[in-house]
Amino acid sequence: MLVNHSSATEFYLLGFPGSKELHHILFAIFFFFYLVTLMGNTVIIVMVCVDKRLQSPMYFFLGHLSALEILVTTIIVPVMLWGLLLPGMQTISLTACVTQLFLYLSLGTTEFALLGAMAVDRYVAVCNPLRYNIIMNNRTCIWVVVVSWVFGFLFQIWPVYATFQLTFCKSHVVNNFFCDRGQLLKLSCNNTLFIEFILFLMAIFVLFGSLIPTIISYTYIISTIFKIPSASGRRKAFSTCASHFTCVIIGYGSCLFLYVKPKQTQAADYNRVVSLMVSVVTPFLNPFIFTLRNDKVIEALWDGVKRCCQQFSI
Repeated sequence: MLVNHSSATEFYLLGFPGSKELHHILFAIFFFFYLVTLMGNTVIIVMVCVDKRLQSPMYFFLGHLSALEILVTTIIVPVMLWGLLLPGMQTISLTACVTQLFLYLSLGTTEFALLGAMAVDRYVAVCNPLRYNIIMNNRTCIWVVVVSWVFGFLFQIWPVYATFQLTFCKSHVVNNFFCDRGQLLKLSCNNTLFIEFILFLMAIFVLFGSLIPTIISYTYIISTIFKIPSASGRRKAFSTCASHFTCVIIGYGSCLFLYVKPKQTQAADYNRVVSLMVSVVTPFLNPFIFTLRNDKVIEALWDGVKRCCQQFSI
């Protein structure tokens, strides 16, 4: 059972600085981003489930990635939007703060594990196409997804537990729009150097543990693509990996800046900007990345739109 040693039963989220008018503008922007994120990722999940052309390991993983994006943004954005409408600081209970931080970190860890698996999937598809269906069979795909989800949630139990075992005596005001771990560590009057170092090592393990197979996979993929004699063949092979590669660059880039640093208590403005990239911008961009750069998804999307139009015209 999680028992906090301080008298804190709630925290206050400082949110965004600025005037009331600026808050209303930010509310409109982030609300639009949230709606597009929900609709875009939901469309991808539905298409993967119903369209036979997308019944392959790549799109199976993509469906789970879209589900993760919906969950990550839903954990953060509604709380942030509500805070933008309030005149002062937003109150969040200790239980809600623990839950939000745990789910946010767990889903993020699951997403990185899944991105690593998707890189290996692309490696097998490009470098060993004749055995692709044998290696990436249904049982393997389900096993990879289950392990990714379970690992993500189990891995973050201790970090969150350790964070809320600290004594929060300096203040209860969190200088961010959600329960940011770096800002929570700032509120503790304990010596947090050891826990920050352990968190740093765990972040390295998660990020580089999935980044290394990604780098190795793409090294072999690029080498194989350059050996393809025809330009059209090289272009087709690269197009199957372009979306995932773009997603990897955005996702890993922002999280490397946010989590892989020895000092977790980074400047609040820095944390706020990078957190927006992770929880708002990346989930918003992913549906466009995976649809605009993928011919199969575009075909399935247009066929779905045509069927819907035909149904309404009857």
